[in-house]
Amino acid sequence: MTLDRRNLLKLTAGAAAVAGTAVLTGTGIAMADTGTASADTGLPPVPGMLGDRRANELWYQLDEISLYHQAQDVQDAYAVLFPFIQQNAPEGLYAKWRELSREPGYPNNYAEFVKPIEQPLRTLSTLQLDNFDRFYRGDEAGLVKAFAAFGQGILFDPRRAPEESEVHTMNGNPPGGYHFWHSILRAQMVLGIDRHRWARIHPLVGFGWALQSIAKPDHRHANPGLPRDQVRALARYWLPRSSAELDQDFQSAPYPA
Repeated sequence: MTLDRRNLLKLTAGAAAVAGTAVLTGTGIAMADTGTASADTGLPPVPGMLGDRRANELWYQLDEISLYHQAQDVQDAYAVLFPFIQQNAPEGLYAKWRELSREPGYPNNYAEFVKPIEQPLRTLSTLQLDNFDRFYRGDEAGLVKAFAAFGQGILFDPRRAPEESEVHTMNGNPPGGYHFWHSILRAQMVLGIDRHRWARIHPLVGFGWALQSIAKPDHRHANPGLPRDQVRALARYWLPRSSAELDQDFQSAPYPA
């Protein structure tokens, strides 16, 4: 499996509870240049950056620790995780999850299947959650907006140019990485790895998937946001979803039903 910048994602992601739809005010408006530092973030300016400064930094730093500057324990986790998937789910982890989720023994059958990669999943869970806590601990509204911006592709960060895409969003059109993300997240949950935190972040994966499925953002250029009312309507559907309901939603591919 290739270490794709966006599909790796954030192998897991999230850190706080899902906030109500009211926190999404403004997520659908056009971007402004927010690359300058601000008092509320304390982050240095990045010339040419567009979209929320803290949200850009969140996804940028997640790339840093999960892809570009991996600690030894992360390298060790990948060395177990990816060969396991290649050998035991040759058609992809999502295809395996989908197969097992349709059997009467689910979710116990899926827990049994992913048990051999429990330790790598724990390592990556800690990595991702620590990074989300670094930027959004105690700020549920901010975290929801960060996911909404990611799904719409309205975060333009020039620091990876020209080798990588400048827009923080899921690779691909359609963005199949959300299905991989769902499969990893469900593996963590059925193994009891930070279960309650993932259960609360789970709806944001579906929310991002739905937003990006509609927005179809350009990965190299700044994108406009979706209309505010449309974002709110999607939030009303996705944010209250339970994991059982999301299992049903993610039976659909490549786009939501």
